[in-house]
Amino acid sequence: MRARPSSRLLVLDPQDRLLLFKFVHLAGALAGQQFWATPGGGLDPGESYEAAACREMFEETGIRIDHPGPQIMQRAVTFTLVDGEQVSSDERYFLIRVAHDGVSSTHWTELERAAITAQRWWRREELAATSDRVFPEDITDMLRRAGVW
Repeated sequence: MRARPSSRLLVLDPQDRLLLFKFVHLAGALAGQQFWATPGGGLDPGESYEAAACREMFEETGIRIDHPGPQIMQRAVTFTLVDGEQVSSDERYFLIRVAHDGVSSTHWTELERAAITAQRWWRREELAATSDRVFPEDITDMLRRAGVW
């Protein structure tokens, strides 16, 4: 199983709503299943978690940042990517506040265009009440422990 270190982005707008993308598995045993997750992705060779957070922020939202906010969580997890590959990931979660809720898909990869079916800014209450699959599963607790929600 491939190791995939990644930076995940907890992007909050001025109303403290959290940006999540809805993904669909495109291949493998989970094909067709959908879930919500934070923007972010794997590190490029030689890239730091912080640099990857900045790059992913621009690529996935169109918003350019010079440095991410604080890292508020780290977790080791095994999961299946949307293309069907199972990976072992060291995920670092960075809190990023933005001035507006405008998001651009201009810099998405072909795989992102195929796998991301929606984007949404979630209020804490909405996220806590949803029956949709959301990763990480404890995201509301994570933000509460960090003093955000």
